[in-house]
Formats: sequence, C-alpha cells, structure tokens
Amino acid sequence: MNFTREQLDAARATVREFVPPTPQFAWPLLRQRLGMPVWVKHENHTPAGAFKVRGGMTYFEHLARSQPGVRGVACATRGNHGQSVGWAARRFGLQATIVVPHGNSVEKNAAMRALGATLIEHGDDFQAAREHAIALAQAEGLHMVPSFHADLVRGVATYWMEFFESFADGQAPAVVYVPLGQGSGFCAAAAARAATGARSKLVGVVSAHATTFLDSWRQGRVVEAPVTTILADGMACRIAEPEALEIVRREAEDIVAVSDAEVAQAMRILFSDTHNVAEGAGAAGLAAAIQQRDRYAGRAVGFALTGGNVDSDVFARVLADRWPA
Repeated sequence: MNFTREQLDAARATVREFVPPTPQFAWPLLRQRLGMPVWVKHENHTPAGAFKVRGGMTYFEHLARSQPGVRGVACATRGNHGQSVGWAARRFGLQATIVVPHGNSVEKNAAMRALGATLIEHGDDFQAAREHAIALAQAEGLHMVPSFHADLVRGVATYWMEFFESFADGQAPAVVYVPLGQGSGFCAAAAARAATGARSKLVGVVSAHATTFLDSWRQGRVVEAPVTTILADGMACRIAEPEALEIVRREAEDIVAVSDAEVAQAMRILFSDTHNVAEGAGAAGLAAAIQQRDRYAGRAVGFALTGGNVDSDVFARVLADRWPA
C-alpha cells in the first residue's frame, strides 16, 4: 500500500477541516519513570476522542465524490471506527447503521447513537458483528464501510505525518510503538515514515489475549486466534486482515504482546504522569515501551495515545487497581 505525497497531502487537507493537529509531548514524569525520553502523540484529543475519525473523514470524502448516489452506510465496530463513521456520515448527509458485538462499551455505544447512527448489537465478538453488518448492507442496499481500506489508512497517516515531521532530520524517536487492531494504524505509520524519511523502527503491539497478528507474523500467513481481552477492546481482532499483515510483515521491527494487567498499569501511569485518560488500546504503546525499556535504554521512544474512550466504571476500577478483577 503505497501513497504519493500528493495523496497524503490531500488527506491532510480533508482532515484539517475537522481535526486540527493534535499535540505531542515528551512528558518529564514518563522520562523519569522509564529512563528515556517518551514522546506521546495525543490522538485522544480529536473531536471523537480517537484517531479513527481521520480515516473516516478521508474515506467519506472520497465516497461522496466517487459514489454520489450512496444514501446509507453500514459498518461493524468495537467503538472508535463506528464513531468515525458516525461523525463522517453526519458531515456528508448519510444515514449510518452500525453493528457492535454484545457487551460492547456502553459509553461508546451512547456516543454513536448521539451522532444519529442506528446501533445494532449482534454476536459475541467483532468478527460476528462484521459478518452481520455485511449481510445487512447486502439486504438493505447500504454501502459497507470496511474496517481496513486504503482511504482509511491514508487519513490515519495524517497524524503520523504530524508526528514525524515535528522532528529535525534524524531526531525522531529510535522506536515507535503502534497498537494493532485491524491494522490501519500500523500501515499508516509505515506510510508516513516512508513519506517523511523518518528512520524510527516500528514495533507493533497486540493484546496478549488477541494474538492473530503476532501469530500470523510469525507463521507468514493469516492465523485465527481467540479473543479474550476485556480491557483492550480496540485490539480485539480474531482474524488478521491479509493486506495489513503483508505490510506488518514487511515493515515491523518486532511485535510485542501486552496483557490486560500491563495495559491497566499503563492507563494508571498515563493518568498519574500526564493526567490524560487512555482507553485500553490507547495505553498499549506505553505498556510495550515499559516492557521493552531495557532493550532501548536511554534512547527516545514514541507512541500514540490512540484513544481515550473508556467507560467510566472501567476506568474507575483501573485507577483503583482493581482491574483485572
């Protein structure tokens, strides 16, 4: 998946109409805690509270130009992709039907409904919800918005462009940790790294309770893996996306698995050291940096706080160190 600079700049122009550049900081307390500079890109500061909205706006802008007859869309999500679809559908005057698995985040569901989307609960995991959304789209003549697509990646790449371009030549962090759900974030980081000439190593991060990308990366083919993560719902992928896997296998220096307990610890640290709220997947990059701090001792690392959309009761339990229970 290769993009020209013109394609990435076009995505940036689309995104900038809705999402201003998000901040990034090398927080002193994180540096003190890990013994190295830790750069945090705050995608929790977008209007949707997560990075996905960048991809949604880019995808829908192209959809409106290429298929002006579309009046309704469908998608499957655990939350942040659905919010991006909801925001973009409202901006472009389309009706959205969003399918989530049973037991999905209550507050993410409420946010999607508040955007005017029709929300349907189906199945026990994302894959089941996705299959139902595809069937609904076919039956009702809706446009199915995929979870992985070049236009989604192109939009997401805009935040990695912001990140890498903020450093002088050769000064970007030695390694950047990128959570892996459906793969758009990692593929976007790879595209932005190529476009900017940054030399940071890219390390993918999976949940230790949803290891399809790690298993597939090791075996060189898509390997289905069970999903048992409770906290990192944004990384709860059962079957790796083949196109994303190809890019991950080519571009990843390594893939790290982090447990729910490690993610919970990282969420607490982010709140205490930066006073930012992170959802599970949003803290995964820090969890991986903590796990690997001896490997990159003294060298700058970076990660994106990809989202802050965590349910209040879950976050309260995390802060009270009662997660996992």
